[in-house]
Amino acid sequence: MEFTLGQVNDAVAAAVPDRIALVHGDRRYRHDELAAESRRLASALHRRGFGIRTERGALAGHESGQDHLALYLHNGPEYIVGMLGASKARLAPLNVNYRYVAEELAYLLRDSSARVVVYHDRFAATLAEVLDDVDGIDLLVQVPDETAADLLPGAVRWDDLLAEGDPDDPAVAPEASDPDDLYILYTGGTTGMPKGVLWRQHDIFVGAMGGRPFGAQEPLPDLDAVVDAARNGGMVMLTAAPLMHGAAQWFAFIALHGGGTLVLAPDPTRFDAAEILATATHEGAATIQVVGDAMARPLVEELERGSYDLSGLFALGNGGAALSPGIKERFLEQVPHALIVDTVGSSETGAQMGHTSMKGAASTGVFAPGPETTVVTPDLTAIVPTDDTTEIGWLAQRGHVPLGYLGDATKTAATFPTIDGVRFSVPGDRARRTADGSIELLGRDSQTINSGGEKVFVEEVEQALLHHPAVDDVVVVGRPSDRWGQEVVAIVQLHEGVDATADELIAEAGNHVARYKLPRAVLVREHIERSPAGKADYRWARSVAEAATGEPNA
Repeated sequence: MEFTLGQVNDAVAAAVPDRIALVHGDRRYRHDELAAESRRLASALHRRGFGIRTERGALAGHESGQDHLALYLHNGPEYIVGMLGASKARLAPLNVNYRYVAEELAYLLRDSSARVVVYHDRFAATLAEVLDDVDGIDLLVQVPDETAADLLPGAVRWDDLLAEGDPDDPAVAPEASDPDDLYILYTGGTTGMPKGVLWRQHDIFVGAMGGRPFGAQEPLPDLDAVVDAARNGGMVMLTAAPLMHGAAQWFAFIALHGGGTLVLAPDPTRFDAAEILATATHEGAATIQVVGDAMARPLVEELERGSYDLSGLFALGNGGAALSPGIKERFLEQVPHALIVDTVGSSETGAQMGHTSMKGAASTGVFAPGPETTVVTPDLTAIVPTDDTTEIGWLAQRGHVPLGYLGDATKTAATFPTIDGVRFSVPGDRARRTADGSIELLGRDSQTINSGGEKVFVEEVEQALLHHPAVDDVVVVGRPSDRWGQEVVAIVQLHEGVDATADELIAEAGNHVARYKLPRAVLVREHIERSPAGKADYRWARSVAEAATGEPNA
């Protein structure tokens, strides 16, 4: 049997209607309430004429035949309702990074061909900056928050739109959607520009949203098995990560599809370790999700100075960025009965591998592969034999993988090759096998900086810095950071006889890229090393950046 997200949601809600599905501060939704509200949204969207345009069978992998709904939101119930409501109305939901400046936001909205944008009050001003430059948006839905911003011209309030719908509308019943309907996840591409990854709903459910139970080799076979698992489930799961990222979305839907309770931190605008731990204690969280050291470190520091009852905590889940052994050890000193579960995956693969640490045995970097995870040769022609521990190849996924990148046939063909008649996803991580059957993850081959769980692509930051008239050349690299895992460092060559301060350079870059992408350090050098072909020497640049740790900015 193949599944849709709306079908699974409605079936679980019918099985455990009174169980709490979602907690956000003082807002609490039962499973039946969440399902009904998402059907109400779906009905309203359908009645306004949004939905499917061309069925999947008539399209190539990089094409979409559905209307797209962009979620430009902080964490909150509206994010989950928006994803489910879009899916039930046969629109494809997609994520928007709320840290984007206007230039980046305009690009994503154009690239995604979004027809509906759902956004919080606090983002109305940035959205207003780009609307004249983006065609095709037919509906703006403004969600209230504490900023109480005025409604944008032509927009509709969230509650008013919901009031237009009927949760019992047969047009949005479970049987009305199709497993081929899309779930779109936007991520940065290796060129630095965001790309929309197109997943069939059935494939993302199996690949990352609970359709294959943890540790199982086979997916759940039918809806009865999903419902039975939900009745026997009910875990309380708290995410500290923003739902605009795939890892948090997947965690959220694992909780909901398992009949459990998803807990969101009360204040979505900041990371407050004390608030997160207090919420976990109050709600009895069995799992807390973090993204690397940038989130785990302040949690550990707060545990070390505070007093929290985490006796019911089963696991700290980590994904999206590395969690260092030292931080793991400190966490396990404070919560010795818990496990730490690292998950490796990407927007293009879903969940691939896992590693479990416990007190006295905390490590990272080597993972147990899932049933559809393997390593393929550098030339993408074969699978690396299981007994070959020397070949450094590409981490790859087969089976339940995406269809392609929205609007990009060339990139789709490169990332999703066919090997011996089987289609794989190979997004660019280097890996090799180990003697015990595990896989050692060596890192993304392209120049990507992972800072605090956010991917920063060096070419994009370089181009932003080059907007400053004093900059003659620039190379951007990452270097180790206790706080962020990696920090962005710019090595700059100024025009002869021209001067500029680090603050001036960073301010200019801030006009073109989000704040989290800005350099933490700017190093001015007389000359930047490049190859005879003009390519930057990133090895040289990295050595310069690491040698200059602690050096004042330009």
